[in-house]
Amino acid sequence: MSAVRMAARRFGAGLLLLAAGAGCGDEAGAKAPPAPAPVVATLPAASAGGVCGLLDYEAIEGALGTRFDVAAASTHKDTATCMVQANGAPRPDLMLSVTETAADAATFTSEVAPDGAKSVKGLGKAAYRTARAASGKAGPTAEVGWLTADKRLITLRYTCVSDEPKATAEELSVKLVELAKAVDKAQ
Repeated sequence: MSAVRMAARRFGAGLLLLAAGAGCGDEAGAKAPPAPAPVVATLPAASAGGVCGLLDYEAIEGALGTRFDVAAASTHKDTATCMVQANGAPRPDLMLSVTETAADAATFTSEVAPDGAKSVKGLGKAAYRTARAASGKAGPTAEVGWLTADKRLITLRYTCVSDEPKATAEELSVKLVELAKAVDKAQ
């Protein structure tokens, strides 16, 4: 047999062995099992630290009807803040800020409360609620602010998605008062 024919036979035999071994251990048509879904754990807002300890996702959802699951805390000078959002969505969001102040109730009402804000009874030494129209990429906002007995200014601000009407924020400002009362008791 010529050297060329022997090389061709060896090559052919090698291809047969490769083809036979290619399916080794696999059943015909068997597919690998799907990868398990990732486990996503929702940590409580308090796990973000700072004033996020005053917020609870279930209480927020009960008062406002919005489910949040991500929190972040920050402190700058005398102001501590907490922002909560739904994972992966920039809006809506809820922001809580706490600042020490020397203001009394009269100063709070005349200097801190925004023009056109409605007075709120039964919350701190003085309190207001207000709603604002959408601005830029942010939707309309609902806000409640109050002065605590221990001289802290606390603000809760809910920012809606951009296409919500201001009337939605107005309705939310009433609901935000109930959440504010829960926060006031927790502090």
